[in-house]
Order: sequence, then structure tokens, then C-alpha cells
Amino acid sequence: MRIAVAGTGYVGLSVALLLSQHNDIRALDIVPEKVEMLQRGVSPIRDAEIERFLEHRDEMGLSFEATADAAEAYGEAEYVVVACPTNYDTDTNSFDTSAVEAAMDAAREVNPDAWIVVKSTIPVGYTERIREERGDNKIIFSPEFLREGHALYDNLHPSRIVVGAPRDDADAVAAAERFAALLEEGAAPEERSRRNADGTAGIPRLVLGCTEAEAVKLFANTYLALRVSYFNELDTYCATKGLSTKDVIRGVSLDPRIGDFYDNPSFGYGGYCLPKDTRQLLANYRDVPQNLIQAIVDSNSTRKDFIADEVLKRVNGLVYESVPKPLVGVYRLTMKSGSDNFRASSIQGIMKRVKAKGVPVLVYEPTYRGDEFFGSEVTADLASFKSRADVIVANRWSDDLADVEGKVYTRDLFGRD
Repeated sequence: MRIAVAGTGYVGLSVALLLSQHNDIRALDIVPEKVEMLQRGVSPIRDAEIERFLEHRDEMGLSFEATADAAEAYGEAEYVVVACPTNYDTDTNSFDTSAVEAAMDAAREVNPDAWIVVKSTIPVGYTERIREERGDNKIIFSPEFLREGHALYDNLHPSRIVVGAPRDDADAVAAAERFAALLEEGAAPEERSRRNADGTAGIPRLVLGCTEAEAVKLFANTYLALRVSYFNELDTYCATKGLSTKDVIRGVSLDPRIGDFYDNPSFGYGGYCLPKDTRQLLANYRDVPQNLIQAIVDSNSTRKDFIADEVLKRVNGLVYESVPKPLVGVYRLTMKSGSDNFRASSIQGIMKRVKAKGVPVLVYEPTYRGDEFFGSEVTADLASFKSRADVIVANRWSDDLADVEGKVYTRDLFGRD
């Protein structure tokens, strides 16, 4: 089957490569440099499985081609997967879906008959609205549940497959079922034969209404943000009261209803998804009573305030010890370990707060192309960075910092994301 994928970020590229095991894939991107890299078998993003699939695509028998030509991508496609970015627009309090709609326009100009599957994260109610506004009944939605840096791995080993289609449209439901089957076909063999806790076999497949599928995505990410915020606030309490955060978390997390996972303190939830998805869900609550969703959004800012204050205490302590103007070093801009993405990373919020107090910041980020990041010097020389910085702020610990551990401020207690 010919399938087109619009967008080659984490979502688009991982889905394209997953499906290329059994289908003829055309991956479209408007950035020529990315297309050229993909044509050479080089990944434009850091992801071990994506890099492996691209490097060995011929021997793996993958049918994958990257292109910037819409006619080539969409012309014979039975499905067009739209995986374009939807950044949160603070003026409208909603996702900016213009890139999604531009991809739909381009696809329909070439191919009026393909099923369009929106993989981008969108507001609750968007799919039904866009179907009605455009008079286009061949649009469905399928949320992704991926970690940046592990996107293809998570597609090969999915927790569940969700596709949304209007329940009163038999053709759309059938198309959603077929697409769910394509995703399952691409999963690792052991996942297709696994036994689930409820006794069922295989990967759980849910074909829901469009709006329910959209809600699943936003509520799932908001729960993850809630869990991050909960353990961060636990850490804030323990740090303030002189308790061992590690001991308290261990005691709490041994309860099987809570679990010893996703409980490592950090500087706050960040990255491309959680900050914008929580805000979008909050906006969707416009006419619905709530307290918790607002608290999750607010908690992230409160945590960054606390972390920045703790860093500034260390800076002020150095001034007291006659260091005239201490330099704060930021170790990596990336959202988390194993990622090359630093969009909306929590450490940037710490940087802004520290700099607002007149404290100079030096950044160590070897993946950043440039000498400055929002007015702060950036270096790729780790030895120089460690030597020059008086306080080193690290959202996640690295053994690269072991020889200057006394300078390092981090809340990474367990060495995991």
C-alpha cells in the first residue's frame, strides 16, 4: 500500500519507518536539508531506532523515500498521515493548526480520495469541526504516545493503538480499523503475540470517536505532567524541611498502586508535548468546572521558581565567600537524557529566572549551532565549561560532571528520566 507522511519530526519519521516495513512510504518535508539527509540515510533527529532503520533500510527491505514534492508524495497514496507541528498560541489559547491544514490542502490538491490521518496533537473537537468545515468525510485522527529519543522504539513496542473516527460513519470506522491494523502490523513480533494483564493477547486496539481519541491524548499527557509535578512538589517539601527526598519517594513508590517509575524529581516538565498539551486541555475546560488541571499548569512555574531560588542561594553564598561575580553554568539545554531537542526544556525557565537577577550564565551544549543562546554564551568545550563555571546547574546528572560534583546543583536523585 502507498502511504504518504507529511512531516519528518519524531512523530512523522517514526511512523513512516514503522509502516515502511510492509508498505511503500513517501515522507514529505518542506525543509530541503532534512529531505537531503533522509535520502542519504541520515537521521535529522537523535533517535537510536530511527538511525538504525535508516542506516540499514536496504538490508531490512524498507520501502521508504523522502521527498519535497507533494505530487510525488500524495499522488497515489491511500492514506496521508499528517504529522506537522502544532505549537500552542498564547493569543488564542489553542494549538496553531495552520501547518496541519496546509498539509491537508496540499494533499487534497493532488489526491481527493486518500484518507487523511491526523497524527499531530490537536484540540478536543478539532477533527469533527474540520470535517464539517471542509465538507471532507475522509479525515480521521490517531494520537501518538511517544517519547522523544525513543519514538520509533515506542511505535515498535506500543502500549496501545488508538484511532478516532465518527461512530456514525461506517466508511470512516472501517478506514480507522485498517489503519490501526497497519500500525499493529509494523510492531515488533513479540508485541503482536504478547499477553496483557487482562488476559487478552496482542496490542490493545481502540477505535473510538474522533473527539474521544483527541481527549485520550491530552488527558494522558496531562496525567504524566501531573505525576512529574507531584514528585517535584514532594521534593520541594523535603528539600525545604530537610528530609531525604530519596527515602520518601522510595517509601511512597513501593505501593503497587503508585509504582516505582516516573518518579525522579526534575526542574519541571518540559519538552515539546507536556507544556503545550496541559495548557490546551486547560483551555478545553473553558466551560467545565476544574481545579486540578489549572494546578498542574501552575505547579510547573512554581517548581521553576523554587529551583531558581535554590541556585541563587548558592550564587549568593559564593559572593559571601568573596567570589565577586559568580558564573552559573547550565549543563545541557536538552529536555532530557538521550534527546537532542531543547524546545521548552525546563532548564530554560531556570536560566531566565537566574539571568533576571543579573547573574551571568554559560551554557554547555554540544548539539547547538551558535555561540549564543538568548544572550548567553554557548560552548562545546566541556573542560573549559567545568573550569569557568562556579555553579553548575544540571536537570539530569551525567558522569561527565563527576570530577566537579561539588559545583553541581541537580535534583536528579535516581539517575533516570
